[in-house]
Amino acid sequence: MAHYLDPKNDLTFKRVFGEHKHLCMSLINSMLPLKNPIVSIEYQTGELLPELTDVLRNTIVDVRCTDSDGRHFIVEMQLLWSESFKSRVLLNASKAYIMQLDKAEDFKLLHPVYALNFVNETFEKSENMKDEYYHYYKIVNVNHTEKQIEGLEFLFVELPKFKALNRAEKKLHELWLRFLTEINETTEEVPKDLLDNELTREAVGYMEKAAYTKEQLATYDKLKLDVLTERSALSDAKREGELKKAEEVVRKALEMGISIEDASLLSGLSKEQIEQIIRFL
Repeated sequence: MAHYLDPKNDLTFKRVFGEHKHLCMSLINSMLPLKNPIVSIEYQTGELLPELTDVLRNTIVDVRCTDSDGRHFIVEMQLLWSESFKSRVLLNASKAYIMQLDKAEDFKLLHPVYALNFVNETFEKSENMKDEYYHYYKIVNVNHTEKQIEGLEFLFVELPKFKALNRAEKKLHELWLRFLTEINETTEEVPKDLLDNELTREAVGYMEKAAYTKEQLATYDKLKLDVLTERSALSDAKREGELKKAEEVVRKALEMGISIEDASLLSGLSKEQIEQIIRFL
């Protein structure tokens, strides 16, 4: 029985979409509402932004390419969500757009940049967006959304929200999302739909553990550990922030003469935690 790796890992994602042009083109065409589908691409390498500060770290994108029409595409897999990721996406896309001025002497000759981002966490949690996994952004007139400033377009796909509906008109769209969400280290049997399509079947083949060297598997494991470490740090920081807010609620409640019991109900802190806060007042 074959053992599989997770295509969302940085190593495997780049193996599939950063080394096989036809798979990358298929993914982009299936996700973006392009008037003219991509027919050929060339990969671009290197950093878009210098690693000057913590804010700009990790600025080497997963996959960057241009097509035969000159359009630029940036494809990223993001395992951890933070609001700053939106800023990094905007910076990378803007830089890719501006860098064209080195070759184009006229602004009219600049080609559009599309940023396609797969996110393995839920970030739109409002009630009216709880089931929406596909978020497409353009620069439009607020009052007349049909009026657009062309140049930059952004797509964010929330993978945890995706549910396959087996729609014929969106076959590859759904197959690629199923590949990203259903193939992982626990996979024992690959879904038949993924094996029936030649593109996703090829991509699944690149996920077989036996296709990687010991050094590559060590890198894969290190990347997994890095994500777990960062997720733990983000979780700790969030809890710390929530605790500080609760402590501030307690201080204000006690200043107003509210009892410890009621302060506990308001803040969510235990009586012991509140008594600890009182000692430092």
